[in-house]
Amino acid sequence: MASEAENRAAFEIQAGYCDAMDAPVTARVARALGRALTRETLVGRRVLDWTGEPVADALVLRLIGGIHAIHRRGLDAPLSQVFAGTITDDPDVDAALVNAVAHHDTALLPWLDGPPQTNEVARSAGLMTGLLHVTQRFGPSIELLEIGSSAGLNLLIGRMHFDLGGVAVGPAGSPLRITPVWRGATPPAARVAVTCARGVDIAPVDLDSARAAERLQAYVWVDAVQRQARLDTAIAMVREHGVELEQGDAADWVEARLAEPQPAGVTRVLMHSVVWQYLSPAGRARIGAAMAAAGARATRERPLAWVMMEPNRDLHRHEVRVQCWPGGSPMELVALTHAHGAWVEGLAPPYETRDYVMRRAAYATG
Repeated sequence: MASEAENRAAFEIQAGYCDAMDAPVTARVARALGRALTRETLVGRRVLDWTGEPVADALVLRLIGGIHAIHRRGLDAPLSQVFAGTITDDPDVDAALVNAVAHHDTALLPWLDGPPQTNEVARSAGLMTGLLHVTQRFGPSIELLEIGSSAGLNLLIGRMHFDLGGVAVGPAGSPLRITPVWRGATPPAARVAVTCARGVDIAPVDLDSARAAERLQAYVWVDAVQRQARLDTAIAMVREHGVELEQGDAADWVEARLAEPQPAGVTRVLMHSVVWQYLSPAGRARIGAAMAAAGARATRERPLAWVMMEPNRDLHRHEVRVQCWPGGSPMELVALTHAHGAWVEGLAPPYETRDYVMRRAAYATG
């Protein structure tokens, strides 16, 4: 069980990540909450007496999401001045946050019940980079299986257009265009044809619900104007065309999907981003074992791949790793990426080869 001091310290840790990702308003809000929360509110008592690991549980991002939602609804004028950047002095910011928590105590409390579902479609740039390595090896046709899909926005990856260091991928007329700053080695100039994209989440978000969409929008930091615009476009695409997303346990779902018949000439790909930390150790072990068993059965006609974009918390970056079967190749680190996809750095062979290993407390990116 964390102490009050550790729970307060989580706000400064999150503020540091916000500073690193050029989100000064959200950093200011995080620091103010860490200083100003008291036991006089239900929210304050629950946060300061948090029984889990506050950084791993993304406690700060849970509360900031709720605070941002209050601002977006226009329910608190002083709070909105903080989010607009017109109140910046620490005592005034602290006072605005104290009043906001007190006045919206019961409305904010449910935001602490579960981790934020950060649906950032620009993360698909890192995933697509990994997919290019897969299709260079096995051919363009892929069947995507995504775990931790949340609202299923990354299941749109075959409908997005990417410019990855001058390598164009995806339909040219897509309304969702992903163009990160590119660093390092260019990715393979391969073609990607997504024949099927399915996802699972323990608590999938139904974007037909206006309240659900509002919740996702509240988790996008106020500083990130372009992210908000991308999210709005992706929500509209899901509502218009739909995605294949179901509720379930990730390990159960992966085991079931890998047992299904696989069409010849199509590579089956397990894909995920910023989800591994939220799975139980037993769940992670089951997925790894299921992939190893399916890899042992893979053939050139029915290959298998694993593409992940997960945080390296020691180095404050995200890593794109790829593993392919058949062939027995180890997992390869092919790219580095910004947490929200603002930049991607392609790596050149020989690639680092090791399984992804989580380190330290969870990396809370928002």
